[in-house]
Amino acid sequence: MTQNPFEALGGAGGFDMNALLEQAQQMQATIESAQQQLAETVVEGTVGGGAVTVKVSGVGDLLGVDVTPGTVDGDDAESLADLSDLIVAAYREAKAQADQAAADALGPLAGGGGGMPGMPGLPGADGGAAPKLGF
Repeated sequence: MTQNPFEALGGAGGFDMNALLEQAQQMQATIESAQQQLAETVVEGTVGGGAVTVKVSGVGDLLGVDVTPGTVDGDDAESLADLSDLIVAAYREAKAQADQAAADALGPLAGGGGGMPGMPGLPGADGGAAPKLGF
């Protein structure tokens, strides 16, 4: 005698697999939309009283570096080293803003909202890109 052990739960496991797949597909579409918006977002980091400004996309890609004329002496090694430090500092500021934008946009989708019962959150909750689910 072969009997389905899940029948007592109201069917195959007590849940509608099609509804679960539909919910996952909707979540994936929402994540992809948020990622596209982040890719189109531009944030700036400015240091040195406006001497150096760095532009970064919402996903952290470096888009540009602006240096105010007269900020450095191109013939002075120490001045060039200072410029390097300013660029790094401006990038870090812009990247922090991009990371915050990603957390704001993807946080609830990447596990910050608690997820589905039994699923505490999706990979990517650290602000990195969420993986494709393959649907």
